[in-house]
Amino acid sequence: MCGICGKLALADPDRPIEREIIAKMTQTLQHRGPDDQGLFLSRGVGLGHRRLKIIDLTTGKQPIANEDDTVWVVYNGEIYNYQELRSFLVAKGHRFRTTTDTEVIVHLYEECGESAVAKLQGMFSFALWDERERLLLLARDRVGIKPLYYYLSPEFLLFASELKAILADSAVRAELEEESLDRFLTHLYLPGERTLLRRLLKLKPGHYLTARNGRVQTKQYWDLRFSNARHRRDIKESAQELDDLLARTVRAHMISDVPVGVLLSGGVDSTAMLSYAVDATERPVKTFTIGFDAPGCIDERPFARLAAARYGTEHYDITISAKDFLAFLPNYVWHMEEPVCEPPGVALYYVSKLAREHVTVLLSGEGGDEAFAGYPNYRNLVWLERVKGILGPLRTPASHVAAGLGQLIGSNRLARYGKLMMVPMQKYYFSRTATPLSFFNHSKAEIYTPEFQDRIRLNGFSTAATEFFTAVGGRPILDQMLYVDYKTWLPDDLLIKADKMTMANSVELRVPLLDHHILEFAASLRPECKLRGFSLKYLLKRTLLRKVPTDVLQRKKAGFPVPYISWIQQDAPKLFWELLTDRRTTQRGYFRQGQIQRLLRESANQAAYAKEIFSLAVLELWHRIFLEGESPSALAIR
Repeated sequence: MCGICGKLALADPDRPIEREIIAKMTQTLQHRGPDDQGLFLSRGVGLGHRRLKIIDLTTGKQPIANEDDTVWVVYNGEIYNYQELRSFLVAKGHRFRTTTDTEVIVHLYEECGESAVAKLQGMFSFALWDERERLLLLARDRVGIKPLYYYLSPEFLLFASELKAILADSAVRAELEEESLDRFLTHLYLPGERTLLRRLLKLKPGHYLTARNGRVQTKQYWDLRFSNARHRRDIKESAQELDDLLARTVRAHMISDVPVGVLLSGGVDSTAMLSYAVDATERPVKTFTIGFDAPGCIDERPFARLAAARYGTEHYDITISAKDFLAFLPNYVWHMEEPVCEPPGVALYYVSKLAREHVTVLLSGEGGDEAFAGYPNYRNLVWLERVKGILGPLRTPASHVAAGLGQLIGSNRLARYGKLMMVPMQKYYFSRTATPLSFFNHSKAEIYTPEFQDRIRLNGFSTAATEFFTAVGGRPILDQMLYVDYKTWLPDDLLIKADKMTMANSVELRVPLLDHHILEFAASLRPECKLRGFSLKYLLKRTLLRKVPTDVLQRKKAGFPVPYISWIQQDAPKLFWELLTDRRTTQRGYFRQGQIQRLLRESANQAAYAKEIFSLAVLELWHRIFLEGESPSALAIR
């Protein structure tokens, strides 16, 4: 696990790249790779690398070249099939200098060209320079586990694992893309390739970019395809196949020359990863979890301790408070770089900080809910669509009755679903965390100032989900929702959080359930294997009957229950009021201040609008850090 960066001259391909620029970019990534650094400079190109030593601790220094130093690579991630690929390449006559997975990329490119990317199994982003062809190749893994940003101007192309490395080049001006601000508040994260900064883009998952002779192109090499391949197989046969696949995948993810631990949430997926990890290694396994100092908060630690005792691990846990949460918030924004409404990210930072005292690599259960349908909204919305189909023309009165009854008895969920009865799914399912009924989405005209509405063309808005529904049109409703979330929520919210918060502590997080073989297996299952009646993740839980303790397997899903709502409402209302009504904040001209103050007052009196307040606070801190150059320490909320 590492950090990569670089620069390519486009307008004048022979223009030298200054060593000082690459060195400065590389230095900003030190937390991603504290163990080593390296640079490569050639005519019109420069590559930089920070290394976190995981495999081949002695000879794996990057950048790494081929036999005659005509192909160079800097790389971030892990290639889990690198030993198999290495054997193939040695048989083809390639000579290796190291035992790293990094060098496999170089020789595989020599053998296969651009198609080499599709042969890699793992999580990765890398930059490869072909001196003979004067070609730069940037690539990102299929799911987007590892980030890769780039900045494109007529004069040059910059790229890096993190935005702050690109901003380290003084030739880059940090300019706000205001329509992206609206996109963030629509979804509470930024789906797609855009960031909040002009010309600064994310290379999309499953894509690679080539730059040659001043021409830059992006190409897709993989996408998740839903099929009917396993529709005729019975549950028992599918469960056995999945069990074998999980065992192989976790074993591959255990490859390391440094200690590997497991991040335990107390839920099904992380406990399953632990069970397979223990079977895959003879080394002792260490486990880590977190709890919260807040009355009435769901405590995951007893279930994590239960799993740790079951599998005989060396277990550690930590407790954080509202004070810890608030103190880290500006640094959360600095590390995330993109505004994302992910309060659990703060908890992930603290538990990975604990883990770094004992291990360098962590396995996580991230991805099981997205692959096998583990979120309650999948079940609820599938049933909603079934009810709509049964009611037919009676949907209209049923919608009014449900919405009115929900308001009468104080059921927000019933009122919300009642309103959705008359809306096609493609119009209301923006992604897992957003609908037209989300606060910002149904209140934009009241919240945004008229001037801001004019600048962002509010009436011309369309969601990120539209194109993805089109791509899976005709598939079952569950598959459509899973695909939308796979393309949006997963890479641009969940995985951004996972990468940035763990790498802030120089910890490599591996996510076996997002291996593309497991995703393809899940996508080939009929929907009833994932959602059966009211049971979520049916096949996965069936597969884990003998692997996971019953108390864990049958417990109600808790997610990552960070008590940020009570912390915002009870511990810090004054702090958020001061931040969001400060003169600097109001002068930006995005929001009507009367509406923001109403939001804050109502939140102080009831457990409401915590997501909105957190998102607005993150957005304002982002402005001050990335547009105005303030240090996170100067913005610490105390």
